[in-house]
Amino acid sequence: MSVYPAPEAGDEYKHFHHADTESQALLPTTADRDLEVASTPKSSFFSIPSLPCSHGCLQIFLAFCGGVITCLLVQVVVTPHSWFSADSPAHADLLAPPYVGSTEVHNFPPASPTNVFPSLFPTDVGHAGPTPTGAEPALIATAPSYPIHSGAAHLVSPTFASANNKSHFDLFKHWGNLSPWYSVGKGAFGLDSGPEAPETCRVTGLHLLHRHGARYPTEWASYGGPAVFASKLHKVASKWTATGSLSFLNDWTYKLGEEILTPFGRQQLFDLGVSMRMKYGFLLKNFTETNTLPVFRTESQDRMLSSALNFAIGFFGYPFEGQYQQSITIEADGYNNTLAPYKTCPNGGITSKTDRAQPYVKQWASIYLANALARLAPQLPGFNLTIEDVYTFQQTCAYETVAIGYSKFCELFTEEEWEGFDYAMDLYFWYDSAFGAPLARALGVGYTQELVARLTHTPIATHNTSTNSTLDGSEATFPLNQSLYVDATHEVVVLHVITALNLTTLATEGPLPADHIPSHRTFKASQLAPFATNIQFQLLSCDSVPDPQIRVIINDGVVPLTGIRGCPVQKDGMCPVATFIEAQKQIIAETDWEYVCHGDWEVPAGPAWNTTTGCPPAQ
Repeated sequence: MSVYPAPEAGDEYKHFHHADTESQALLPTTADRDLEVASTPKSSFFSIPSLPCSHGCLQIFLAFCGGVITCLLVQVVVTPHSWFSADSPAHADLLAPPYVGSTEVHNFPPASPTNVFPSLFPTDVGHAGPTPTGAEPALIATAPSYPIHSGAAHLVSPTFASANNKSHFDLFKHWGNLSPWYSVGKGAFGLDSGPEAPETCRVTGLHLLHRHGARYPTEWASYGGPAVFASKLHKVASKWTATGSLSFLNDWTYKLGEEILTPFGRQQLFDLGVSMRMKYGFLLKNFTETNTLPVFRTESQDRMLSSALNFAIGFFGYPFEGQYQQSITIEADGYNNTLAPYKTCPNGGITSKTDRAQPYVKQWASIYLANALARLAPQLPGFNLTIEDVYTFQQTCAYETVAIGYSKFCELFTEEEWEGFDYAMDLYFWYDSAFGAPLARALGVGYTQELVARLTHTPIATHNTSTNSTLDGSEATFPLNQSLYVDATHEVVVLHVITALNLTTLATEGPLPADHIPSHRTFKASQLAPFATNIQFQLLSCDSVPDPQIRVIINDGVVPLTGIRGCPVQKDGMCPVATFIEAQKQIIAETDWEYVCHGDWEVPAGPAWNTTTGCPPAQ
């Protein structure tokens, strides 16, 4: 009988039958065993055999004892760790069970439940009681301070011992784009100002761009990838065993789905919706006054639509029907879509142009994970553990935590190694999606066109980028006079937009080096593109300045706009709306979508060529 449970295989692994007839013949039959028991006198293990077979039985007995001693000596010589290592588990000499690394799936809800009676469980039975509403909240204007979002409710992190017991290491802030979004705080981007309206100013409008919530990983990855590693581990389960801190792998299964939101991801967007209603609910008065409903946008991917709807439930409450309209653009090849602009950019499918980060990430991983590999490889005898595998352990920590609440993989690394992982994510997104990526500005400029159209209340005149002329050309699907706009997209698009806007204070350390972490880097993926990241384009009317003002606030951190032509150095990050618009119009005019997305240009891999503006080599 197997000592390993088989969580998905039913009874398949519970019994091992001896099908080999030769092996069966070598085993004693029941009758033989009964006869042997009946004819053997009762004696202790070390008793002297009886005289009638004293010579032959004594030889057999001594040979048996010699064989036992020889086997013990061989085991001590061959596997000394299993005898003398204090941290080795009792089963360290056993191989991993065959199900290790296999995918574990719990399908809910059941496909055809037997107890479904819709007529007996209506959602509206009347008798609701009093339902008058109250005034809309306006926390952004009325509260003495701004609420801080910690970002990690319901998630559990291992404890990291600090050398001086004074600092608190927050693991969730060191996962790059896999971090949950959190309030970055004053000074994160260089300004000692918060999201609340500056003195003498009041908020008149908001354009919100946000990422989807925490999701399961993709099945494929260019480097690392939990699903890839799980499959690799599963294929050779009969050849390895784990010890020490990796002992949990001996019965580990892959519990992650693919790309859709996790329960925590759903909560993130619900909470974001509630938060925005509490801060900016008063902007809905404009819709009441104009007798219109807000139009929010998302796109068709499952996690994108689910994110938008969870946001809506948080913002409007249930049921949200009749309170707003949800525009769903299509994310697929051939459909123009500023929320997924790469789908109509052919050069976006060429690896040499879009995946420039890989050599940088590999180089940095070989440096910051060298000690981790040396520490962990001996704990997985029989498996050829690599730097990429150890890097994948860190990815799996993040993905498992946001999916199931806690991950044993998180316990395997030091604070310094987690800081190294966080920087690896910076390298990845700098060179693939932001200021160091040659397609970034062009892929973000379509959304910039839409932002300018909304700010000027003027339709887009020329659709020559990723904008959709059908949807953006309709006042119904792309209104231009709302006081509140909400768009859901991917983190890469958020970074494209940041690059296209020319927020250069976030790029001061570029190009990013692959051999060390810059001491004062301003580009951090965990602050700019975590799960549920959000950018507030905040519109203000101020008594202290004559013109309407705009601010850019990323995850509650105010960003300087000094990289935008004409925007002044201003302590609260404000820029006149007219100045902002003219600068963006110039960027739009200078961005050649046709050349960037369809042109025949090349860039060498690695540092031989670089950009800090998100543009390819000039024509």
